[in-house]
Amino acid sequence: MLLVGAWKEKGEMATEEKPEREDLKRYRENYLAEQEGIALYGVLAAAEKEPSRAGIFQKLQKAEERHADRWAALLKAAGEPLPDYSVSARVRLLGWIARIFGTQRVLPVVSSLEARDQTGYLGQPEAAGLPAEERSHSRTLRAMGSGATGREAIVRRERWHRGGRGGSLRAAVFGVNDGLVSNLSLVMGVAGAEAKPEFILLAGIAGLLAGAFSMGAGEYVSMKAQRELFEQQIAMEKQELEMSPKEEEEELALIYQAKGVPEEEASTLAHRIVQNPATAIDTLVREELGLDPSELGSPWGAAISSFLAFVTGAAVPVIPYMLSSGPATLIVSAVLSCVALFAVGALLSVFTARGPLISGFRMLGIGLMASAITFAVGWFFGVSGGG
Repeated sequence: MLLVGAWKEKGEMATEEKPEREDLKRYRENYLAEQEGIALYGVLAAAEKEPSRAGIFQKLQKAEERHADRWAALLKAAGEPLPDYSVSARVRLLGWIARIFGTQRVLPVVSSLEARDQTGYLGQPEAAGLPAEERSHSRTLRAMGSGATGREAIVRRERWHRGGRGGSLRAAVFGVNDGLVSNLSLVMGVAGAEAKPEFILLAGIAGLLAGAFSMGAGEYVSMKAQRELFEQQIAMEKQELEMSPKEEEEELALIYQAKGVPEEEASTLAHRIVQNPATAIDTLVREELGLDPSELGSPWGAAISSFLAFVTGAAVPVIPYMLSSGPATLIVSAVLSCVALFAVGALLSVFTARGPLISGFRMLGIGLMASAITFAVGWFFGVSGGG
């Protein structure tokens, strides 16, 4: 694909070669998409009764106008006329809903449209900087849609922060539960086939190791991919801050306004933050991407913790077979596993609104149901094979 040239920060374009027909078609589509955004934010600003929120919609409208100017310049430089735009039925419908029921009702839809535009601009060299702006617009709209302002917004952020720490404990508890239920079911399935204790022990250890390595490997790959994605997004934010600090400042101010900060204070705060490169990227990553640069997670740490959590749970039904091979071993294993199931369920009540007894008995019921099914399956195939 031949490109017209690199888009400069001041809106100038250095023409190198005439764009191909596919490029011109893409420019027209992008121009019309931005015109759609201009019209949409216009009707939302007109429908919004609160002046501060209407002002945010107007600023978003101006940002879309700036984007449209970029595609208009590319078309004009190629000697192409600008396509005609007429307000779509979708914009009219969203505007009608906003006027009747309030803009709050349509913000989730508008936010998803911004996210779609962000994806559409990826891979387009002429759209440098636009994906980040569309992403910022989407976050601004989500902040407006949450209805959190002032102290409430701070409380929600603190809850999220505490939730991040609690997430590690939650993952550990679920890892233990996964190992316990899966290996108990395996042990009961083999025991149902009336296998010898040494075979049950072998199956239990094999299930413990296979499940633990699978959990660890899966967690490592997942965390590694997530960390690489986050690092790429942070690198893009750094590049965008260097290339267009003014636009990043405007987007940050919009986010603060959406959270209830007065316009002047939001602008002043954003200006001060962007002036300090050391703190600017950290703040932009937190506010625009919702990430904490210091807590991206360790792939090896996640893999090891998942491995150990699964082993802890999976070892419970196996331990009795390591210590004894008598006829009562199966009963001891089942009782010990039931106690562990109830304890894990009670611990999970920390993350739910239910009491520890209800949560404990619920987890116990799930584990008993799973192990009973595998025991019955093992018994059936054991009888069939032996008969």
